[in-house]
Amino acid sequence: MSAYPTAVSIDIADYLFEHFSSEDVFLTQLRKEANQEDIPNICISQEQGRFLQFILKLMKAKYVLEIGSLAGYSGIIIARALAPNGKLVALEINPKHYEFFSKKIEEAKLKDIIELHNVKAIDFLRNYKPDFQFDFVFFDADKVSYLDYLELVLPLVRVGGLIAADNALLGGDIVANGEVEEPHNVEAMKKFNLALAQHPQLFSTIAPVGDGLIMGYKTQ
Repeated sequence: MSAYPTAVSIDIADYLFEHFSSEDVFLTQLRKEANQEDIPNICISQEQGRFLQFILKLMKAKYVLEIGSLAGYSGIIIARALAPNGKLVALEINPKHYEFFSKKIEEAKLKDIIELHNVKAIDFLRNYKPDFQFDFVFFDADKVSYLDYLELVLPLVRVGGLIAADNALLGGDIVANGEVEEPHNVEAMKKFNLALAQHPQLFSTIAPVGDGLIMGYKTQ
């Protein structure tokens, strides 16, 4: 036993992918086609998708908001885990990514579950008044806007709901002492992680799956 987490080696990652993956043939093909369309290969990892589905099923989540959908990989994973009559409201600013995801929603037969918008998330959220509260919100977009997203979505989340964000560890750069590839994202993510850790309405933790998933449970 150890007081420190077990480092995820290539062999351990392969073990997780083999036994605890959310990816199937459809999602493998989606990633391949997205790559052919020059859509960045920055979607969540396979075991991270499974972890998200585990949380969503544990919560019996019905209403989910996703900010930053890219090619739709995470959105389809989320939609598959929702309770009956669930809804995923997905926001994607890039028109090319929006068109690709729209096509995949049809192919996955999820058009009754996924409501996709081609919008700037901040503008959309400022005027969004749903007739329900979200069980779960997932950020996987521009890191410098995470704090703005938090302020806008917190009133839309029910007490007992979760707010989660990808890339909490930024490939290790979150604790780097020297030069980093994207200093603006590192600075933004440090501020966001600290904001969730100290937020009076949230009980927060980071799950070291994928590139780190920070989650805040809304307590009030």
